[in-house]
Amino acid sequence: MPILDVKIAARESADLTQAVASSLIELTSRILKKKPEVTSIAITYVDPARWIVGGRPLSEQGKNSFYFDIKITDETNTKAEKAQYIRETYAMFRRLLGELHEVSYVYVEDVRATAYGYGGLTQEYRYQR
Repeated sequence: MPILDVKIAARESADLTQAVASSLIELTSRILKKKPEVTSIAITYVDPARWIVGGRPLSEQGKNSFYFDIKITDETNTKAEKAQYIRETYAMFRRLLGELHEVSYVYVEDVRATAYGYGGLTQEYRYQR
């Protein structure tokens, strides 16, 4: 039941949105073993002229970038799984965005089961039932 918050410094594109969403669902399901039917993704585009790295806009650097935050229930994945997920996610964005600035981030956020849920129920409640 993860929620994925994606920010992309690139020109907005329906094709790119679909490619990112389908790739992230595949990676999240395969590596982190999360169910696609309860995986939510929000994608926001930011003009590269307003995405600053090292004091310079990406538009001047000829690069694209991304920031990706995924919230998962704590203790449901190993360090190795999270490391693989970060590695493969970065590679996926590089493939889809082309000239990718190295300073692009993946953040796997472990959230306590008692403080996280959907449909009005915590993950802890679901686990106990």
